[in-house]
Amino acid sequence: MKKLKFLDLFAGAGGLSEGFIRAGFTPVAHVEIDQAACFTLKTRMAYHWLVKNDQVKKYIEYLDGMITRDELYDLVSKNQIGSVINAEICQKTLNGIFQRIDELLKGQLDLVVGGPPCQAYSLVGRSRDTKRMKGDNRNYLYVYYAEFLKYYLPKYFVFENVTGLLSAKDDDGALHLDNMRELFREIGYETEYMILSADKYGVLQNRKRIILVGKRGKTTDFYPEPDLWDPEVKVREVLNDLPTLQAGNGSVRQCNLKKYSGQYLYKAGIRNDDVPVTFHCARSHTDQDLEIYRIAAEKWKMNKTRLDYNDLPERLKTHKNRNSFLDRFKVVAPNLPYAHTVVAHIAKDGHYYIHPDIQQNRSITPREAARLQTFPDDYYFESVSGLPGRTSAYKQIGNAVPVLLAQKIAEKLLEVW
Repeated sequence: MKKLKFLDLFAGAGGLSEGFIRAGFTPVAHVEIDQAACFTLKTRMAYHWLVKNDQVKKYIEYLDGMITRDELYDLVSKNQIGSVINAEICQKTLNGIFQRIDELLKGQLDLVVGGPPCQAYSLVGRSRDTKRMKGDNRNYLYVYYAEFLKYYLPKYFVFENVTGLLSAKDDDGALHLDNMRELFREIGYETEYMILSADKYGVLQNRKRIILVGKRGKTTDFYPEPDLWDPEVKVREVLNDLPTLQAGNGSVRQCNLKKYSGQYLYKAGIRNDDVPVTFHCARSHTDQDLEIYRIAAEKWKMNKTRLDYNDLPERLKTHKNRNSFLDRFKVVAPNLPYAHTVVAHIAKDGHYYIHPDIQQNRSITPREAARLQTFPDDYYFESVSGLPGRTSAYKQIGNAVPVLLAQKIAEKLLEVW
C-alpha cells in the first residue's frame, strides 16, 4: 500500500499528528499559529528525519545542550523543517498557505486532520465570557477547514474538538456542529462522529473528545471506531520510574530513570531507552499553593473526593473566577486507572501527585503531564527563544490530543481505507 499523505491544521504541538505518523501516515505539512508550538513541531520533524537517516546521536546532542536549535535544524532537510507553517488560518493567508503546501506536496493529499482552538466551543469558555462566545471568530474556523477540503479533495478528514461543540450555538440559535456538517456535506463530504474517551484506548487519563470523520462521497456507516484497550495498570505505572523530586527541583535536561520492569510504557510507545528523558522539572510553589495542595491531598486521602475551589478558606481564594475551573487544583492518585484531564492552564494551577511511598510536595512536571498525554519520552517541547521553558511546555502538552488515542484512530482508519 502506498504511503498515505496527510495535512495537519491547527496542529498545536503535534499530538494528533504524532499518532498518525506512528500508524504509518506521512505528514506533508503542519499549520499552526503559535510560534512556540511550531518550533516543537520543527524539532519533532527533525527527530523523525534524523532517526530515518541513522543520525539520532545528533538529536541526543541537542537534548544535552551540546548543539543549538539552529545547528540541529541545519542538519535536516530544509523541506522537513519548512513543512511547519507558522501562520494564522484566515482569508488573507489561505492562498499563501496553499502555495507553500503545493511546493511540498508530490501527488495527491489523502487526508486532512486537526481541530480549531476549542475555547469558543468549550463549556468553560462560554461560562467565562459575557457573550457566551457568540460572535467569536474562532466559532467559524471550520469554514477555513472546509476551504482546504475543497482545494485538496482528500478522501477522508478527521476533525477533533471538545464535547462542548455538541451544545455550542450560533447567534441564530443553530448548533455550530449542525452548521459545519451541512457545510461539509455541501462540498461533498458525509460526516459521522463519536465522543471518544481516551481512557478506553490505553490512555491513563479521563479525557473526552468529539472525533468527527468525513469521507468524500455519499457513503455512510464508515466511522473508524478505534479498538478498545484496557492495559490493566494504574496511574503509578506511568510515573514511578521518574526520579523523586521536590518543588523547584529537577532539570529540563537529561534525568536518570529508575528501574522499570513493566510493559505499559513500551506498549503505549512512551518510554524510549535510547534517548534521554527531558523536562522532568517541578515548578516552585508559594506557601499558599502548598497549603491548598495539602488540603486537596487530605480531602482525597480521607474520602476520595476532589477539592472544589469554593470550599477553600477565603484567605486562600485569590482567583477572581469562582464559576468555572473549580477543580483547578487536582489530585493525581496513583492507585486509579486514570488521572483527571491534563489541561492547558496546568502551568498556573497544576495537578498534585500523591506518590504512594514518598510525599512529593509539588505539582506534576511537564514530563509527567506529557506521559499522561502519551507523548513519547523523546518528544521535546520548545519555547520561542530556544531556551527551555516549563510554562510553554505545559500549555502545549495540555492542549494536545493524546498521542495514543490519535494512533488508535489512525490505525482503524487504515483498516477501512
